Amino acid sequence: MKPLFARSSSATSRASIFILIMVVLVVVGLYTDRLEPLREKLVQVVTPFYQITDVPSRVNDWRKDTFVSHADLKIENEALKTELLIHQRKLQQLASLAAENVRLRQLVNASQMLQDTVLIAELIGVSPNPLSHKVIINRGTVDGVFKGQPVLDAFGLMGQVIEVGETASTVLLISDSTHGIPVQVNRNGVRAIAEGTGDLNSLSLRHVSANTDIRAGDLLVSSGLGARFPVGYPVAEVLQVVRDPGKAFLTVIAKPMARLDRSRHLLLVFENRDQASVPGALSVPPTQANSSGQSTSSNSMGGAR
Repeated sequence: MKPLFARSSSATSRASIFILIMVVLVVVGLYTDRLEPLREKLVQVVTPFYQITDVPSRVNDWRKDTFVSHADLKIENEALKTELLIHQRKLQQLASLAAENVRLRQLVNASQMLQDTVLIAELIGVSPNPLSHKVIINRGTVDGVFKGQPVLDAFGLMGQVIEVGETASTVLLISDSTHGIPVQVNRNGVRAIAEGTGDLNSLSLRHVSANTDIRAGDLLVSSGLGARFPVGYPVAEVLQVVRDPGKAFLTVIAKPMARLDRSRHLLLVFENRDQASVPGALSVPPTQANSSGQSTSSNSMGGAR
C-alpha cells in the first residue's frame, strides 16, 4: 500500500521548478518593480504547493501531540492514583492513632480516680472458643501480675486473671457463663450476685427476691465480698426487671459497663500495694488526680465512685 502523502518524481520536479522561479523573481524584485504583478501571481500559484508539502509534517506533529500527550496523561493518572492511595492509608493510620489516643486518655482518667495502684496492659489475643469469654494480655509474672487479679477498662470491671505466664496472662471476662461477682446496687446498697450469661452484653442477677428494691437504670458496683474484687468498681447497669407473681425471685438483666468486645487497653489493679513495688505502674500526682476527678465525665469509671 502506497503512503498517504506519496508524491511522484514529476510532481517533485515541478514543485522544484516553481520554487526556483520564485527565488529568481525575489532576487530580481530587489532591483526592479516591473515584475511585481507577475511575482504576486506566482506566489499565489506556488503557495498551495507549500501547503501540500507541509501537510505530512503537520499531521505528524498533530499525531505526536495527541497520542504522546495521552500516554503522558495515563502515566500521570496512575501516579496520582498511587499517591492518593498512599495519602488515604496515612489518613486511616492517623484516624486509628487518634482513636487510640482518645481511649488511652479515658483509661488514664479512670486510673486517676482509683485509690489503688494500677498497671496498663494491652489485649493481644481472644479465645477462639465462642463459649469461653477469655482474652490474653501482654503482662505476666515479670510485671507482678497474679492469679485472681481484677482487670478493668476505662468504664468498668472486665474480669479477673485466671492464668499467669512470664510475659502474658489469661483474663476471664465477667460475661463468661462460669463467672460470678458479688455486687450491690449503688443507689441503696442491695446485694446480689452478677453472673455471666455467655453474652458479652448481658449479665443476670441470681436469687434476687421478689420484694427487692431494684429497677432499670440502677448502677451495680462491686461489693467487695469474697475478697476478690475491691469495693465500688462499676460492674453493670440494670436494663430489665421482670416480676413474676408465681416466682419467688426476680429476673434481672444488666448490661456490663466495661466495653468487653471493644476495649484494647486495660488496667490491672494492685490493691493495697505500694506503687514502687509494681514496675511500670501509673504515677499520678495527688493534685492531678483531684483535678481530673473534677473534670471527668459521669460516664467514666470515676462517676460511679
